[in-house]
Amino acid sequence: MISTMQKMKVPFVDLKAQYLSIKEDIDNAIQNVIEQSAFIGGNAIKQFESAFASYVGAKHCIACGNGTDSIEILLKAMNIGAGDEVIVPANSWISTSEAVSAMGATPIFVDVDEFYSINILLAEKKITAKTKAIIPVHLYGHPADMPAIMQLAEKYKLKVIEDCAQSHGAEINGKRTGTWGHAASFSFYPGKNLGAYGDAGAMLTNDDELASISRQIANHGQIKKHHHVREGRNSRMDTLQAAILLAKLPYLEQWTQQRIKHAALYNELLKEKEVETPLTRSNCNHVFHLYVIRTKDREALQAYLNEKGIETAVHYPTALPLLPCYSQYRYTSEDFPVAYHSQSRLLSLPMYAELKDEHIEYVAELIKSFYK
Repeated sequence: MISTMQKMKVPFVDLKAQYLSIKEDIDNAIQNVIEQSAFIGGNAIKQFESAFASYVGAKHCIACGNGTDSIEILLKAMNIGAGDEVIVPANSWISTSEAVSAMGATPIFVDVDEFYSINILLAEKKITAKTKAIIPVHLYGHPADMPAIMQLAEKYKLKVIEDCAQSHGAEINGKRTGTWGHAASFSFYPGKNLGAYGDAGAMLTNDDELASISRQIANHGQIKKHHHVREGRNSRMDTLQAAILLAKLPYLEQWTQQRIKHAALYNELLKEKEVETPLTRSNCNHVFHLYVIRTKDREALQAYLNEKGIETAVHYPTALPLLPCYSQYRYTSEDFPVAYHSQSRLLSLPMYAELKDEHIEYVAELIKSFYK
């Protein structure tokens, strides 16, 4: 019982615990980069690109500076810009939509379904002659309905860029996210399931031409040094981050299985409480970048857990189209009822591979005590 349990501190994520679990691998990777002094464009870049492409199941991986850049670069490589529209979900981190605006195109927001993925039926209603692409987001680690999205894209001749920032290793019918669309964006922000020690990102595709153009754009439009065939940008993954990611990649499957195990324990312990646990489609492998519950008492529960030593987070407190930066579109809560209803109820509980069963049991016991 909670009264007999010793008070614990449970962080939302513990990156030091992960480091300590593979310390020798990480230290050696960093040391090798320092000894070689190839901090930009070192061998670890190509090695990681090859290894990650193989892991996901894509032909090409193009490393870049961060996940936001990867979406922008892919949009630019697809010639999507001013006058074009791109469909995005109403519930996501702002990178998904701001990348569209950064290219001069207009983000067209669509409400989400019970899995917090873009609602396909509503998306079809938003398609116009200006629509050029759709960016489904595999939010929290749960895949969007890619078979349906690809059918929709084929029907209307749309490009599909998968936002895989939170779905490293997730699958639909055994096929990994990042291999369904025309291209995919990945982030390796430190807290991701596969995270660097700074900003880093990548683009994946099976399209040779798209891969070539994207690689050029990410490196100042060069095909070789001082030979610029287009205007691009400086968006390079540095060698140190590539080496760290390369050292971590062999452990990703093990970490993913731990996350899935932790989520199952949360689900079991919380199934009869006044919170809604995450749903998973029967044909999907949810990798639980985040473990997100729903409760009408979010603020009070979060404060109670914090008082007891439990760190939680809110992803995301305001639906994208209702943010001040999109006020020019004059959206209201009625336009996105699911996303709006969710924004005040979602709470992310501690989730990372090194989390212990007793930590999960402690969190669950506290939630039970809160609702007594």
